[in-house]
Amino acid sequence: MNFLAFAFLTALCFSVMLTPVIRRLGTKLGAVDKPDHRKVQGRPIPRIGGIALVSAFLGSLTIGSLFFFPPATFLPLDLKLKTLLVGSFIVFGIGLWDDFHRVGPGIKLLFQVVAASVAFWGGVQIDIFWAPSLGSPNLLLSYLLTVFWFVLFVNALNLIDGLDGLAAGVTFFTCSVMTLLSFWRGDQSTGLLFGVLAGVTLGFLRYNFNPASIFMGDGGSYFLGYCIAGISILSSSKSQVGATILMPLVALGIPIFDTILSPIRRFFMGKKMFRPDTGHIHHKLVALGFSTSHAVLTIYVLSSLLCLLSLVVVNLRDRAVGAFLISLGLVALLFIKKLGYLEFIAKDNVVRWIKDVSDEVGLTRDRRSFLNLQIDINDSKDLNELWENTCEALKVLDFDMSRVKLEFSSNGATEPACGPEGGSGNGRTRQCHLDGPEAEGNNGNSVFERVWTQNGFASKKDKCEDCLLKLELPLLDEENKTLGTLWLIKDLKRSLFGHYTLRRVEHLRRTITRTLEKLRKGP
Repeated sequence: MNFLAFAFLTALCFSVMLTPVIRRLGTKLGAVDKPDHRKVQGRPIPRIGGIALVSAFLGSLTIGSLFFFPPATFLPLDLKLKTLLVGSFIVFGIGLWDDFHRVGPGIKLLFQVVAASVAFWGGVQIDIFWAPSLGSPNLLLSYLLTVFWFVLFVNALNLIDGLDGLAAGVTFFTCSVMTLLSFWRGDQSTGLLFGVLAGVTLGFLRYNFNPASIFMGDGGSYFLGYCIAGISILSSSKSQVGATILMPLVALGIPIFDTILSPIRRFFMGKKMFRPDTGHIHHKLVALGFSTSHAVLTIYVLSSLLCLLSLVVVNLRDRAVGAFLISLGLVALLFIKKLGYLEFIAKDNVVRWIKDVSDEVGLTRDRRSFLNLQIDINDSKDLNELWENTCEALKVLDFDMSRVKLEFSSNGATEPACGPEGGSGNGRTRQCHLDGPEAEGNNGNSVFERVWTQNGFASKKDKCEDCLLKLELPLLDEENKTLGTLWLIKDLKRSLFGHYTLRRVEHLRRTITRTLEKLRKGP
């Protein structure tokens, strides 16, 4: 226990001494975080604190291994620890590069996957112990789960690093409880690694808490998230308790939950899934009136409670673990909902979105029925049949009145054909004869005009003129030349406008236009 205290204090001192040096270096190099609509600070602040975190971590391990730690402390983790450090340098490097020069989310994700793959190759992997009968696919599943684990933790620490001291404080609580658990189980090696991380983040917190004078940046948050993910896997591999690996997942419950929910929230709101925004939990607390310090302290308290609850997880049986996590998830959802964080996935919104998608891909019965009406319109042999089929579609759409006016030039090149002469089916075409009322236009063109009503709408004298929805739809050909116009009227006092009516109307307009062009060209 004495060398654990020394490891913690050494890391704390290294961090306290190195952070001011790195802060001056960041200012000199211009690696600063400038205020914008997403940032709460009022001045540029150096954002390369990750260099101090990595340097203090490596310095503490080096000094301790040379002079104070038991000789065999890291021997069981020799290859695993080396590959874990290599992977941490990879994510730290891409994060640090992003602190100087902005990198796209796809590139950062690629480097995170590469770093996780390096750790997996070195033996830092989550075994699929619940499916031993899968044989060869077992390794693939283990790889996918391990990569997801690393990427989840890396981005969780990065996303929560939005307020002064928030990411560092949450990391300190998590590493502290993991240190205690490791030593209770007699796991000195992973306990020391967590202890060093706890000391490093506590020393950095001296300068990072509100008002912060330095930020850890993407380099620092990536490094911390990667180390927590990797060391927790090492700790779990030595434990007989399967729930051990769930400890950091529960302890980091707030950033983990935020990380999983953020892309879903952005997807439903029509935003780019990996573009930063101000919808995270800490932003919500500030928007509710919390000061920056109070918001951070609130999340500290919640994180501390989750850390204590994670200790409970370790001592539960497998079934009890599942019930506990489900209960904890429900409580978290209720709390987050109280913050107004789940408005975008309210029941009505989700149901409406599902209906929209189903209608768009033609899964709903209404959409398929209307598609059948479109087919009938498309198969019309002349203008009268076209109009009759259109009226059937208008009945389904619940319109009250419609009027169509088609005008064609009298030369054969543009006048619509009515099909075989006299309907005899001999295949010969003739110049279109417009059955029913027709007239000569001002320029001598042929005019086809029809009016349709239902439920005696045209003769009603008590119509609410202010309640009428009126649509005028131009029928344009491929060259954007006007073939005619379709007018539609609906009494909203009689019945409301359907949710998908406008979409159906546009499908109807396009189908009529295509049919008119086909009739114009003839068989």
